[in-house]
Amino acid sequence: MKTYSFEKLDVWQKARELNLHLYKMTKDFPKEEIYGITSQIRRAGISITCNIAEGTSRWSNKEKIRYLEIAFGSLMEVLNCLIISTDLEYINLETQHMLREYIDIVGSKLNNLKSSFEKDLNK
Repeated sequence: MKTYSFEKLDVWQKARELNLHLYKMTKDFPKEEIYGITSQIRRAGISITCNIAEGTSRWSNKEKIRYLEIAFGSLMEVLNCLIISTDLEYINLETQHMLREYIDIVGSKLNNLKSSFEKDLNK
């Protein structure tokens, strides 16, 4: 089976791990949140990996950068939802902090990848 280039990216792999944690965490959210914050967290998490995959397969570095910026925005959306989930007592601070570590790692790797495309763009 062929492996596509985005699958080899550490940033995509870490974002994928984050998604697994998000899905497991939201499984225990109140049922009345299924179309609310549960759905929002899951969709934002999936958006991160989708935009990395789609963006890195684009031809121009300008397009690649734009998709990575969208992925970063989705990452911040996940963080916002985690903070609200803590406020609502759907998760505890320990869970939030564990997931924030993934967010920090993915955010840093997204910025590094974006910077590498920007360097190539400015050559």
